[in-house]
Amino acid sequence: MDATTPRADDLLMLLAVARTGTYSAAAQVRGVDHTTVARRIAALEDALGGRVVAQSGRGWELTALGRHASETAGRIEAALSQLAAGGEEPDPVAGVVRMSATDGFSAFIAAPAIARLRQRHPELTVEIVAAQRRAALHRPGLDLEVVVGQPQTSRGTTLELGSYTLGMYASRAYLAAHGSPRDMDELQQHRLVYFVDAMLQVEALDLPRRVVPRMRDGVTSTNVLVQVEATRAGTGIGMLPCFAADRHDDLVRLLPELVTERLPYWMIVRADAMRIPAVAALADALREQTALSRAMLDGVG
Repeated sequence: MDATTPRADDLLMLLAVARTGTYSAAAQVRGVDHTTVARRIAALEDALGGRVVAQSGRGWELTALGRHASETAGRIEAALSQLAAGGEEPDPVAGVVRMSATDGFSAFIAAPAIARLRQRHPELTVEIVAAQRRAALHRPGLDLEVVVGQPQTSRGTTLELGSYTLGMYASRAYLAAHGSPRDMDELQQHRLVYFVDAMLQVEALDLPRRVVPRMRDGVTSTNVLVQVEATRAGTGIGMLPCFAADRHDDLVRLLPELVTERLPYWMIVRADAMRIPAVAALADALREQTALSRAMLDGVG
């Protein structure tokens, strides 16, 4: 294909695909239909002389050429925003940033960090995909990920944010009905509240097989907040993050001298995304909030 000058509208269409990961979602953002998105992307590829997106099982991913083109599209979008603001210098920390993190981190670390960041930068929008999974920055539309365990990836910049502690918890009502375990043998006679083993994607979270291998499952969930509520409801003994469990007075931590597990949080930022002020600002805010929350994450505050 012979390269020509691309149209600005086509570049903005690519930006929508990059942010959403699918043509149908990009169509909703741009107010057009699915076929129009496909036609505009094809026109852009003709203009640039190469593929800008490639399809995978997870949606549309940017190619190297597509990432370069989307950076240009971002600058066009910023310039248009400046015009809409009457020519005033726009806040560079603006627009949409999409991140992925575990549900616990999203609720207790990311949410307050973003709230403070948006007080300073009200034109910033952050989309949080709450998921417990391995790092994979080739997922379409993601600028930043926070995962449990050190990521095995060379895609992007990685940084260990800190760690958090897990312990065994039961409700006061449950202990009154079933007794409080005095040692590991008695602990393992109870049913466990934890992740769904068959759906667990993160090796670092495969703790029960090592720590309490004889405990049978009681209630399992892919969502740690559901695990907390199931433990509070008395369905069993939960292996829970201290930062999520300690805020509930009806939960009691059991045998902390015997069961105290620490796991690290890692942040991965797509290499080209770090050049975007909004992404860099969000990364800084998450790092700062994690540091401020150290006592909570350690289970001592």
